[in-house]
Amino acid sequence: MLQQIADGYGQQRRSPVMHTPAELGLDYENVTFPSRDGVPLEGWFIPAAGSNRLIIANHPLGFSRSGLPTQFEPWHSQWAPSGNGFEINFIPDYKILHDAGYNVLAYDLRNHGFSGAANGGIASGGIFEARDVVGSLQYARSRAETRDMAIGLFSRCLGCSSTFSAMAQFPEAFNDVRCLVAPQPVSTQIIMQRRLALAGVAAERIKDLEQRIILRTGLGFAARNPREWAKHVCIPTFLYQVHDDILTQPSDVQTMFDNIPIAEKQLLWIYGTTARWDGYVEFQRRPQPMLEWFAQYMS
Repeated sequence: MLQQIADGYGQQRRSPVMHTPAELGLDYENVTFPSRDGVPLEGWFIPAAGSNRLIIANHPLGFSRSGLPTQFEPWHSQWAPSGNGFEINFIPDYKILHDAGYNVLAYDLRNHGFSGAANGGIASGGIFEARDVVGSLQYARSRAETRDMAIGLFSRCLGCSSTFSAMAQFPEAFNDVRCLVAPQPVSTQIIMQRRLALAGVAAERIKDLEQRIILRTGLGFAARNPREWAKHVCIPTFLYQVHDDILTQPSDVQTMFDNIPIAEKQLLWIYGTTARWDGYVEFQRRPQPMLEWFAQYMS
């Protein structure tokens, strides 16, 4: 089991792009652009007529820009035991943003969806994926329709960690980014500890797992640390998280929030569930707090 987990970090399983914006009546354009280090990234540009505001969407680990088909194998067996066996479809998110007056750029991170392979296919927890976040900003600033738009970020899970990491590595890229909405960032060590506990594996085996991950990727838990990267956050940031998420601990996100060094920040807890996936559909169920955050800083 430990080796299977480590192998998953060494060769990230791709989620297919199962849906398109057309399913909800949205016009869109297939786009491709390079990451900061040249990796080809694939995405959608969803225009909102008359709008000068753009939201760039970054997805969670193992997902694609369209979500994750967790109702199907092999994803169902992996996630159903923790209560996360239902599909995540992100197209309704883009519909909500579009109808609120935002253009949307949604894309696949490296080694995900249709985007290019890089770094041997490993999942780095945001270290290398940070270059994709910067690449999306560079693309938005170079595209004729979007270069003068106000930019906000909607960065989920790995997308959030990658955004934090990008702020630590490339702070100049965020000089004119207005704000960030960031659902459910998580530290690799924390989620791995919880997964082992749910599987009945002794807690001390986490050291064995980390060694196996290092042997597959060259990166241990200390290197994959969004709590430290949060100290470099430089734009107004709205975090939200399932408080009793069985795959993490409240203290993880609380520490990230506390480490953000600016006053313009907010943390919203979601109660009444232990399913992490409920945090990913929170925006579809109750979008108002997030839309208010975007409106406040992108007007």
